[in-house]
Amino acid sequence: MSPPPPPLGRARKRDAQLFDPALGDAELVEVRGQFTQGRWSRVRSLLAGTGDDWDRRGHRLVVLAETPAATAWAREWLLAEPASADAATLLACAAVFSALRRKGTPEAAEEACRRAAALHPADPTPWLGLLMLSRAFGPEEEFGRHFDQVRARHREHHHAHHLMVAQLAERTPASGRDPLHEVYDFAAWAAEEAPADSPLAVLPVIAHAERYRVLATAQGRTAPEAAAEHWTGRRARQVLRTAFDWWLEWEREDHPRNRVDLNFLAHAKLCEGRPAEAAALFHRIGSHATRAPWSYPDRDPHQAFLAARSAALGTV
Repeated sequence: MSPPPPPLGRARKRDAQLFDPALGDAELVEVRGQFTQGRWSRVRSLLAGTGDDWDRRGHRLVVLAETPAATAWAREWLLAEPASADAATLLACAAVFSALRRKGTPEAAEEACRRAAALHPADPTPWLGLLMLSRAFGPEEEFGRHFDQVRARHREHHHAHHLMVAQLAERTPASGRDPLHEVYDFAAWAAEEAPADSPLAVLPVIAHAERYRVLATAQGRTAPEAAAEHWTGRRARQVLRTAFDWWLEWEREDHPRNRVDLNFLAHAKLCEGRPAEAAALFHRIGSHATRAPWSYPDRDPHQAFLAARSAALGTV
């Protein structure tokens, strides 16, 4: 007989440890701990040191903005330093998450993002906030405009491209044939446009995973059945081979969101039926799991990740 499930509080703590959005950024983890206690001076130093590394800046701001009381502490910082673009952007990101949690309004969050964008016109992060808002509240034309604004400031913006792929994957294909779905063309185009060492090389795998999420949910089928059909086609296999080869040659361990790509690639390799290759990826992932794609199509991500890791590592 299986043991009883852990108490709810313990389960939440367990998931928080496994799915920590900081993704191994030790400096961010330390500063986040102080920020949750209202000490925002270290956040100021952290963001100042991040400079124009836009992917890292966006990652750190998003993680900080998700913390409890982020709005209150960011507002306190902005009151102390009204001209601080960093404080305004952190407050804007916190307002976005408040709106997404239905604890604030999209209108207030949008206003905060536009104020932050005016203070630091080169920064794509306020536009990332607007992109997240339009992803949740629409309309789609606005989402596309916000993506263009992010890309105009940082053509390889990792988080924004992932959001665009997720959005496109939910469209009904005009041709009626899924292998020709536009999300695959967009991902291939973005990967080809990016430099050789860009993590956007893995974006076609993200496109297949997001389309798998949509198809499996719509068809109401179990994950293994849906995966067996979705991941064995010629296009899918070519995409996975190209992405895995890129990882072997170019792995961007220095990228703040590299564990996101590794989780998607490990998931795809298991779906493809290549557990040995997935095992190599799980070794690199370590404890830095991400909820997506292990939650696809409608699964408990904690159980799914642990089961997948056991299945892969048990083969080597």
